Amino acid sequence: MDQVFIKGLTTDAVIGVYDWERTLRQPLIFDLDMAWDIRPAAADEDLAATLNYAAISEYIINFVEASAFLLVETLAEQLAAQLRKEFHIPWLRLRVTKPTAVKQAAGGVGVVIERGVLPS
Repeated sequence: MDQVFIKGLTTDAVIGVYDWERTLRQPLIFDLDMAWDIRPAAADEDLAATLNYAAISEYIINFVEASAFLLVETLAEQLAAQLRKEFHIPWLRLRVTKPTAVKQAAGGVGVVIERGVLPS
């Protein structure tokens, strides 16, 4: 199965369990791999047949900026469910990185989840 990906999409969110985290916005970085059969789009160069990564990126930014979750895990779970529903994505892998969570973790910390069934 083909995959469409988005790497390094960055936006800010109110995220965290500590009182100080509830008073500011922190950066989050999103990486997605999404199953999608690109053959119909490629055959006719039809944007309507693609998995529109610009629309997905905009959706993620709007969703995250409007959110105020305590846990990165909750954000990832809710976002994955909404993306699969809104864009009819059969399978996705979502990585959410919180780069400022642990000072010593230069690349950040976060979660990776997979949801759905990867078509063969």
